[in-house]
Amino acid sequence: MSEAVARSAPEVMPALVTPFDADGSLDLAAHRHNVATLWKRGARGFLLGGSSGEGPYLEPGERASLVAAARGVVPDAYLLGGVNGESVRLATIQLDEVATAGADACLVITPTTLSRDDDAAVRRFYEAIADISPLPVLLYTVPRWTGYALPVDVATALAAHAGVVGIKDSGGDPARIGELVTSLHGAPFLVYAGASGAVAASVRLGATGAITASGNYAYELVASVVASVRTGSDPSSAQARLSAITSAVERWGLAGTKAAAAAAGLDPGWPRLPLRPLPDDVAAELAAVLG
Repeated sequence: MSEAVARSAPEVMPALVTPFDADGSLDLAAHRHNVATLWKRGARGFLLGGSSGEGPYLEPGERASLVAAARGVVPDAYLLGGVNGESVRLATIQLDEVATAGADACLVITPTTLSRDDDAAVRRFYEAIADISPLPVLLYTVPRWTGYALPVDVATALAAHAGVVGIKDSGGDPARIGELVTSLHGAPFLVYAGASGAVAASVRLGATGAITASGNYAYELVASVVASVRTGSDPSSAQARLSAITSAVERWGLAGTKAAAAAAGLDPGWPRLPLRPLPDDVAAELAAVLG
């Protein structure tokens, strides 16, 4: 991993929601508002077009629009572009989009529709991407959505590739993160917890920090958990609060994240069909949980 990547990557990044109009059109004005709002709250990096950003639903050119719009609002931010293509060919097209638009690195989800549990195929996929990528590559394992957890030994092997600089593990098991950190033997590698309930334990076991959906609606709280561990303070109270909030939000999936983001002052817009926004009464309940 290059020193520049290690130096510039923030410890905490929101996995930013993508706002759409009711008709499904991308709302870049709302996106700019969200980036600017979270920047004012202390965020210095953003994941764009990840799972919480409805990355699998983004159309050609929209990844570039999201990255370019964010770069225009916060020129100094660290921008991580989500790549969701499951073939090397499609992933490369999406990668070129975010690279051309000015992303600093890319987060590439595990391909699983036709290669689920085929570890050799997944490894070939990442190696091919890393061989040709103009950006540093972070692996992305999110078994809640893909039904597949990238094995630690495969992630460790991929970490030896010069183009692979990190991983976001959203499986929610801190022990996996600890195992990965141990297997790296001190080699520089960005390891992010993607599950809000596992942030404190993951950082204690060597994680770099957190990239979470909760960063949309509880950024300061996520940051305080990470900071507490770093400074040797007790993160248990902040982690318990974060876990309670995210438990209430995440039971409603992406619609819950968008409703919570709205309650926190963002303009998350509508999700794209087939997803739907929460009913008003449920959204009001989540707003009360946020306090």
